[in-house]
Amino acid sequence: MIDVPETRYAPLGDDRIAYQVFGDGELDVLWVSGAADCIELRWDLPLYATFLDWLGTKARVISFDRRGTGASDPRPVDNLPYWEEWAAEAGAVLDAVGSERAVICGIADSGPAAILFVGSHPSRTAGLILVNSHAGVVQGLGSTEDEVDQFNQFVTDTWGTQVLAEYVSPDLVKREPLLGPWFAKNQRMYMPPSVVRRTFGQPVDVNDTLSLVQVPTLVLHHEGFQPVPVENGRHLAEHISNARFALLPGRDGWIFAEPADEAMHQIDDFLKGLTVVDVPDRALAAILFTDIVGSTEQASALGDRAWRNLLATHDALTRTLVEQHKGRVVKMTGDGTLAVFDGPGRAIRCALSLGDALRPVGLEIRAGLHTGEVEVMGDDIAGIGVHIAARVLAAAPPGEVLVSPAVPMLVAGAGFEFEDRGQRELKGVPGTWNLFAVQGSTLQ
Repeated sequence: MIDVPETRYAPLGDDRIAYQVFGDGELDVLWVSGAADCIELRWDLPLYATFLDWLGTKARVISFDRRGTGASDPRPVDNLPYWEEWAAEAGAVLDAVGSERAVICGIADSGPAAILFVGSHPSRTAGLILVNSHAGVVQGLGSTEDEVDQFNQFVTDTWGTQVLAEYVSPDLVKREPLLGPWFAKNQRMYMPPSVVRRTFGQPVDVNDTLSLVQVPTLVLHHEGFQPVPVENGRHLAEHISNARFALLPGRDGWIFAEPADEAMHQIDDFLKGLTVVDVPDRALAAILFTDIVGSTEQASALGDRAWRNLLATHDALTRTLVEQHKGRVVKMTGDGTLAVFDGPGRAIRCALSLGDALRPVGLEIRAGLHTGEVEVMGDDIAGIGVHIAARVLAAAPPGEVLVSPAVPMLVAGAGFEFEDRGQRELKGVPGTWNLFAVQGSTLQ
């Protein structure tokens, strides 16, 4: 008889994240379920429960319901990109169970979030497994906005019914009569239909992040899986260094779908082959530069003592707000700041909050933001990503948050709007760059 693990709660601010932990293997595996896979209901399906029980003999398995799904609290009102929320939730759960490093396993639509977590949290990652997943923009599903919109409408219209079970696992649903009702119930428990389109209708393109995945990676893909065609899995394996691709038989999306022997063999072999590796010195980060507009003129007008006092106020407010938005101040630049964040959503909100906080003391700032690779050098950072962020700042007009072209895609669905500022040449950076201003925002 399979022992069903107890559901517990990990704190994240005022919220609580429902999680389960089971198994006794030496490695930790963070099992990141796809849509409509609540941690408690999965044990009601014998095929799934048997697979998880097997996985628990190979590793300590950790899993959770994202906020707004299953047994966890509702989604927060800060309206951050879904993957940034997910990364914070994953970190809170790993902290709660005392896991320093884990193999991250992303299933289907959770793959892009898993990739971004691995890229931005290399010190917490021992490996990556991707199952029937993609890089955010699904290849082979339809290249036009209308086709993608039709697919999202189909998911919304059939949510909570057995139709999606037949679409995701057409063969398994015929062999396993429990699957259709179980999956339909899972969908209803996962989230209401009104939220589905809003949540899954905003793809996050993580192609530029694939090169930052520096841990051993296993890519598994069912050869006939219709929702995410197999070329997506091949693409991931081709663009992630140290990645191994394994083609699984069949067209069913669930990894426990029979025959599951090949999937289990590949996972077992991958976990056995993992060894402790050095933490990469490269990571994905949101790099924020700010500076005070007209600082030289203000310093001359105020005098040294008054200006030093004003700068001290600026520095204190900056450090407080960066910390509140889960970032880190790398250095104060005299009349500005260099800070890093795990994701650009928090960086944008921090820049806007900083402008609001400094306005009453008579300071106006501008901000430049880029999301890309940084080299971690102790407490400092370096590399082309830092250089690009500095050049974006130099192009920013007074009172604005200007961002590089990677940022709008990474914050899709978070409520930000951007104004296209056209192509710019950034000094010392090859090519031209399409920059965007956060629309409707002002740091004055």
